[in-house]
Amino acid sequence: MEFRDKDYKYMERALELARKGEGFVSPNPLVGAVIVKDDKIIGKGYHSAFGEDHAEVMAIDSADTDVKGSDLYVNLEPCSHYGKTPPCSLKVINSGIKRVFIANGDPNPKVAGGGISQLKEKDIEVYAGLMEEEGRKLNESFFHFMEKKRPFYNLKVAQTIDGYIAAPGGDARWISGEKSREYAHYLRHKLDAVLVGRGTAELDDPQLTVRHLDGKVSQPTRVILDSNLKISLESKLFKEARKGNYLSDILVFTGPDVDAVKKSKFQELPGVKVIELALNEDNQLDLDDLSRELINFDLINILLEGGSRINYSFLKAGLIDKYYIFISPKILGGNDGIPVFAGAAPDKIYKSEKINIDKTERYGEDILITAYPKRGES
Repeated sequence: MEFRDKDYKYMERALELARKGEGFVSPNPLVGAVIVKDDKIIGKGYHSAFGEDHAEVMAIDSADTDVKGSDLYVNLEPCSHYGKTPPCSLKVINSGIKRVFIANGDPNPKVAGGGISQLKEKDIEVYAGLMEEEGRKLNESFFHFMEKKRPFYNLKVAQTIDGYIAAPGGDARWISGEKSREYAHYLRHKLDAVLVGRGTAELDDPQLTVRHLDGKVSQPTRVILDSNLKISLESKLFKEARKGNYLSDILVFTGPDVDAVKKSKFQELPGVKVIELALNEDNQLDLDDLSRELINFDLINILLEGGSRINYSFLKAGLIDKYYIFISPKILGGNDGIPVFAGAAPDKIYKSEKINIDKTERYGEDILITAYPKRGES
């Protein structure tokens, strides 16, 4: 079928609705739905929170007239299995909807075409592939997790024009401007967890929370990588936990056989968990082991906020899936600032990491480059 202009219009509306669930539905995908009858939207909905009704159910229940004979536009194939909610496919079948337009099939093995098959078996016309690329990008972390069985890692850095994220002594306040920092807080809200190394946690002493945003926000899980469990209990993160100010979990990943007494002191704090990981051949935390543990906590969309050694470790391991690079109109100068990646560089340019720039935007005086790695390309 050749899609019509109005089909694109209604699917775009479904995608807009789906985005309203950002920060609240993971590890479920973002889904929006629109019901159209006689060229008029009569119902709409989106998946608003993990465990709550799915988009199709909300759209059908919100309809201001009988949906029998109508068209449903939904960006992801209706689920066909019982989970925290009943199958959406049955709701659609029982509603009398005549045609269903879908952006993407569901990569979840529990669905994987099952929803489409159920609809077709009941003589509902199904047309898939409408704004397929846009739908996949909206749920890129979900597709990545389902296909590769590991989290989707987003690297966020704020750097000077000459490539430094901090002055030689570690001062980084503020490389980027206020508008950039607001967007960084939006990323924390949107993604599942924010991850830093012990050095950044101690030097910057951050809360790693969402601030500077209006309305309801989702606080990310805070993740600290500390192979020897040397981080101070006096860090701001743990001081707040001691006060009983619980905002979100704090996961401290450390190496094996760390001091049991110190470990117990951390785990006495509300929301704080210490997880031991294997070490790799460089005596650093094994990032594959980390990925498996993050999945166990339903954390599939991770924001890497540094520092430079953590950035290098993920780069070297080929685990960076998306880049958010804020470039500020500042030049630190010299050759002893802290670079974005602290580690041994390849000896030839052709061995460098190559990226596809997706878009560039202005945030105040800063430029944000959003990019993806060119994996498998020379």
